[in-house]
Amino acid sequence: MGVLESIEFWHWWVLGVALLVMEVLVPGTFFLWMAAAAGIVGVLLLPFPDMDWKIQLLVFSVLSVGAIAAWQVYLRRNPTETDDNTLNRRGAQYIGRRVTLNEPLVNGRGRVQIDDTYWNVATVDGADVAAGAKITVTGVDGIVLTVEAA
Repeated sequence: MGVLESIEFWHWWVLGVALLVMEVLVPGTFFLWMAAAAGIVGVLLLPFPDMDWKIQLLVFSVLSVGAIAAWQVYLRRNPTETDDNTLNRRGAQYIGRRVTLNEPLVNGRGRVQIDDTYWNVATVDGADVAAGAKITVTGVDGIVLTVEAA
């Protein structure tokens, strides 16, 4: 264990920089907190250069786990907001959009092409709608767009 007993402050700082590089390559704000913990252990070694390597690893571990847990709690209480409230909800992005039917809706069900995708559509009242008619998307029910005649 001679290598671990000769750990100095700059070793922790190098580890911190390596963890920051990993954070850049593997996003998710996980390695960021471990890098901060490594930096703090390095700073603690400046006034206490004779700190045992076991204590150093313990401090690093506790700081890492504590910082990651605190970050997760913070994210749950303060979720990231976006300007687009339909992000990752593709069907919801089409609500309010008017499209022309290529195929008729029979018994209130059918398919329509919107941009490059075919969607299953259904009317609320189950009415038939002829091909060529304009419809408006009014909602989303799972993978089916709810529509009404425009």
